[in-house]
Amino acid sequence: MIILLDTSTSLCKLTFIDGDKIHNSEWQAGRGLAKGLLSYIDKELFLFDKKWSEITAICVFKGPGSFTGLRIGITVMNTIADANNIPIVGGSGENWQNETISKLADGKNDKIVIPLYGSEPNITCANSTKKVTI
Repeated sequence: MIILLDTSTSLCKLTFIDGDKIHNSEWQAGRGLAKGLLSYIDKELFLFDKKWSEITAICVFKGPGSFTGLRIGITVMNTIADANNIPIVGGSGENWQNETISKLADGKNDKIVIPLYGSEPNITCANSTKKVTI
């Protein structure tokens, strides 16, 4: 089963593909993405009658988009792919899902997907007007 994840906005989009079966879902994560992402995926796996061990590949939307959303989603998926020794590929643009599925079909494995933010991150320190440049 292939998992596709897009966390580029506050609306987290998740798809599971298992042969000809497809399960799509969306979750309005807002500011709760870091705390709730794994629980959300776990709940959707249960609804699709699947287990974590049945994930054979991961596709992620790598951007552009929210700095925090992309960082969290892609880091979680990179970790799952590495821990389970399964391929992970990233894509961007409106056709990212087809792009990443084609990459998998061609035997590609990015091993680590790096987020594409679309611009330099704009980070401020808490309780400060000081900008941090990366």
